[in-house]
This record gives sequence, structure tokens and C-alpha cells, in this order.
Amino acid sequence: MVFKRLLGSLGVGGPSVDTVLDPGPAVPGGTLSGQVHLHGGKADFTVEHLTLELVARVEAEHEDGESEGFVVFHRHTVGGGFRLAQEERHSVPFSFPLPWETPITELHGQGLGITLGVRTELGVAGARDKGDLDPLAVRPLPAQEAVLEALGQLGFGFRSADLELGRISGTGQQLPFYQEVELTPAPRYAGRVNEVEVTFLAGPAGLDVVIEADKRSGFFSGGQDALARFTVSHDEVAQVDWNAEVDGWMRQLVEDRAAYGTPTGHGGHDTHGGALFAQGGQGGHGGYGDHGGHPHKDDHGHHGGGHHAGPGLGTAVAAGAAGLAVGVVGGMVAAEVVDEVGDFFEGDEDDDGGDEG
Repeated sequence: MVFKRLLGSLGVGGPSVDTVLDPGPAVPGGTLSGQVHLHGGKADFTVEHLTLELVARVEAEHEDGESEGFVVFHRHTVGGGFRLAQEERHSVPFSFPLPWETPITELHGQGLGITLGVRTELGVAGARDKGDLDPLAVRPLPAQEAVLEALGQLGFGFRSADLELGRISGTGQQLPFYQEVELTPAPRYAGRVNEVEVTFLAGPAGLDVVIEADKRSGFFSGGQDALARFTVSHDEVAQVDWNAEVDGWMRQLVEDRAAYGTPTGHGGHDTHGGALFAQGGQGGHGGYGDHGGHPHKDDHGHHGGGHHAGPGLGTAVAAGAAGLAVGVVGGMVAAEVVDEVGDFFEGDEDDDGGDEG
């Protein structure tokens, strides 16, 4: 993964930058490392700062509908304050932790349709210039993988994944957006649930698992959206029967209507405790009201009347013990994902020209 670009703001003869990430996917809360290679131009320059930005393609909902844009969700200065002589080659190694809430882009090597990138900003002679984006791959934490594997083994199928601008109230969310993994219901719930959405909010001690079920309308009642939050410790991943645990979550979410409005605390990491409430009415996905401090998705980040599918990934059919990571994805669908991601990275210079972040 390499990108290279002549500094446009300095014109022909300016220095160039070439950033290389270390091989393999990163992990939320883990270390992102690599090297930034500089090649001096036709004159000497003082490099004032060398900064890496983490960028995500995020969906936003507004009065006119939905749109997509790029959000810088982390900046880290990796060097600066040195002289780059004419035609000199200089390398700057870097290593810094990713935010814990960094979205995952793949599961067992299968892409989820999430677009993340690393962009280099080079400050030289009072000017700042941003290079093209280098794709960033992020695999799940063990706890995230365990939950997704269990959902797959319980019969839930992968539909799509996206990033939504907004916040989930009642949680400790840090980033201005959250990731939704949208699933088709397991056969036992197919008559009662249209769709299930899973969001992970990770932190140093563990992660919140926020699960939303879009319930079907009944003959005597309208459809309901049920939302629950469960917390998991990183340390207990190997000790939990995840199929039984997640099955309990789903049964509580879909079947236990008596828990509507039940107060719950937000501290600690207890996989057996969850916050559960329902939002009535037949209007599909409206904004959630605040039920006594329970988590809810605000109007800015939550879809109304349905969800927009992820960028071309389509439906992956989960199979057996391989969980969500193994499925049938047509060659044409996979090609659409590659083309969209390629266009995003290659076209960023035009879309982001003059943006100083």
C-alpha cells in the first residue's frame, strides 16, 4: 500500500511524499505503523510538520435525504522540524495507536464495504498539502469477532455495513459516527424481524454491543424497533459460550417486551446485563426519544423509513461454523466494491482540494 504525490501547492520541483503502511490489517485500539518516505525537490525545504490523518467515508441523513462525505476522525503528527535538502531522500518511521472505535473493514479477510484511509499532510515553507489516501484495513477485536461468529452460527446473515454520522445516546461513544453491521434475521425470527443491526463501541476495558431489531407489524399491532445494549470485557472472551450468550441477547431483544423502559446502569462490563426498550408505531425507523437514560440513536444519524445498503457489497449468506465471514458473494458484486473503493482513493485529490482539515 503506497501512495505518492508531488506537492501541488509548491509547484513543479517541490518534494514528494511516499507513505507505506506495514503489512497486514490493523485492529481497533492497536498500533498503526509504517514509514513516510520523502524525496527532496529542486531546492532545500524545511519540513515543519508531517501529520497522518485517518479518514472515513460516512453517510449522513438530513432534511433532503442522505449523502456521503469524508470525515477525518484522528490526526497524529509523526515528525517535523528538519531540513530536507535538494534531492535528499529521508524516511520517517511512525507508530501510534488507533482509536478504539475505529470501524472494522473486514472479517476473516472478507471486505465489509467500509472505506477507511490514511492521508499524509506535509507542512513545508508555510504551506500545507495533503497527499492521496492509502487504504486502511482493520480486522475485528476478538470480542467483536466472537459476537459476529455467534450471530452467523445462529443463522443471521450478513446484508451490508456502513458508517452513520451521529451518536448513540447513553453510551460512551467517542467518534462523531458509528458503524452499523446490518443482518438478515435467523430463520427462527424471520416472521417477527425484518432486520437486525449491530454496532460495536470499543474501549480499553471492553466494548458495548448495541443491537437493534426492526420488528415486523403484527395483525393487531404496529411494528416496533427494539434497541438493547450489552457490555463485554476483553478479558472474558475465551471463557464465554458465545452462541448461548448471543442467543440470549437476541431472545431478550425480540421476545421480552416486558423489559420496556426498565432502568439499567451503564457502568462495568457484564455480558448478562443489557438495556432494553422499544419504540412503537408503524412509521419505520424514526428518531428515538430518551427513555430514562437508555441508549438511543439521534435523528441526525439514524435512518427514517429504512436503511440504505452499503456500497455494492450485497448479501453474503452465512454458512455453518464459518459464521458471517463465509458466504456467497457474486463476482460482479465484489467487482463493484473494488471499483468504488478505487474511485474513492484515486479521486480524493479533486474532491478534497484546498481542504486543510
